[in-house]
Amino acid sequence: MNVLNFVNSFFSDSAHWQGYDGIPARLGEHVQYTLEALALAAAIGLPIGLVTGHYGRGGNALSLVATAGRALPSFGLLVLMTTLLGFGMLPVMIPLVVLAVPPILVTTYEAMRSVDPSPVDAARGMGMHESRILFQVELPVALPLILSGLRSAAIQIVSTATIAAYVSLGGLGRYIVDGLYQRDYEKVVGGATLVAVLALVTLALFWAVARVAVSPGVRRS
Repeated sequence: MNVLNFVNSFFSDSAHWQGYDGIPARLGEHVQYTLEALALAAAIGLPIGLVTGHYGRGGNALSLVATAGRALPSFGLLVLMTTLLGFGMLPVMIPLVVLAVPPILVTTYEAMRSVDPSPVDAARGMGMHESRILFQVELPVALPLILSGLRSAAIQIVSTATIAAYVSLGGLGRYIVDGLYQRDYEKVVGGATLVAVLALVTLALFWAVARVAVSPGVRRS
């Protein structure tokens, strides 16, 4: 059977659409892991990137941290965390957050540094507080790049959250891991297809958010 036949067989099987191992349940678990990891990574990366970018300090340190985070193998970190902490959500969240923080952190910093200094200087000359300058002057202009960093992080999490299945959790990775163990390649291909589709849906969602959240004038510039 070729790949298309595997995909057709997987999605046409009614058994894959119901129960705890059905597509809706596994998709819901995968989305939950993604949202939790993305929220944690954003809570870490966005404030640091905004503040350091606003003041223009710490860029080299952020680059080092980002490079170190990207160099860590997610699966190896998962195994290490599981060995130290046991099974559960925490050992899964740690490698996903470590994976997602660098693109958010670096892109947010670079977005803030790319803002034209003229309106920033004008706002300071008018006596605006630094926090108002950050959120009312710089952030609207930097928002497209910031969203691109969040989008990159989300795509990486969606693709990598399949590792949760290796420590007996759920998600779409369950189909891939179980399919490889059972030599059920229909299930493997089906799971991989679902992950790819979810990644494309994530791209579309961020495109829609950018259309709504970013000022038309900033989009055209």
